[in-house]
Amino acid sequence: MRLALRSEWTKIRTLTGPRWLLLAAIAATVALSVAVTSVMTCAAAGCGHDTTKLSLTGVQLGQALVVILAVLVISGEYSTGMIGISLTAVPRRAIVLTAKAITITGVVAGAGTIAVLGSLLAGRLILPSHGFTPAHGYPPLSLADGPTLRATVGSILYLALIALLSLGVATIVRDSATSIGVILGLLYLVPVLAPVIGDPHWQRLLQQIGPMSAGLTIQATTDLHNLPITPWAGLGVLTAWATAALLAGTLLLRLRDA
Repeated sequence: MRLALRSEWTKIRTLTGPRWLLLAAIAATVALSVAVTSVMTCAAAGCGHDTTKLSLTGVQLGQALVVILAVLVISGEYSTGMIGISLTAVPRRAIVLTAKAITITGVVAGAGTIAVLGSLLAGRLILPSHGFTPAHGYPPLSLADGPTLRATVGSILYLALIALLSLGVATIVRDSATSIGVILGLLYLVPVLAPVIGDPHWQRLLQQIGPMSAGLTIQATTDLHNLPITPWAGLGVLTAWATAALLAGTLLLRLRDA
């Protein structure tokens, strides 16, 4: 395992692609959060906005770069033929995938921490000038606040789980473009389709099982009783998606030729 981990870390550290994707994920996350918080206003008390969730909106964009990075970690090796070398150096294929999972989780969690904290800081600085003040019932965003801390930590975990889901799907599919399309469709289509479904039961069910719609409930800090699923349970749904994808990927990696 140590050899496999060292190999995967060397690949991530020395290749320029992963580095730029991580920087792009951080920049995209913070930029969208800045844009969203800059256009929101609160003219009177009781505006009805969740300022923590508003500040973390950029995660919805940053995750797309995380998907691309995680997919390329393994599908890029299939496209170049490097996967054969990796499996020759470490014949136990489950260890190869485990090493990739640990490495991508670590780097995404690190970049995600910077992106999420940057977004939260942007919200803390921008929102008060747009009417989100203590007088209107909105104290400054702070990690000392339990729900805000949960949303912050949960958003970092969310990005790490998206990376693992992407790695699992890419291991199953092998092709980069197809894998990225499948994952982005899985993430973004459910939130788009759910509102157009007439039946409230099916609408709520889709929101409960969709990896993005369920996972991002972890960011909510107000009106929790109106959520389709509780925050930690929602993150649990995403964990189940990621686990299933990795288990299927591990099985197929062991059964198929490189």
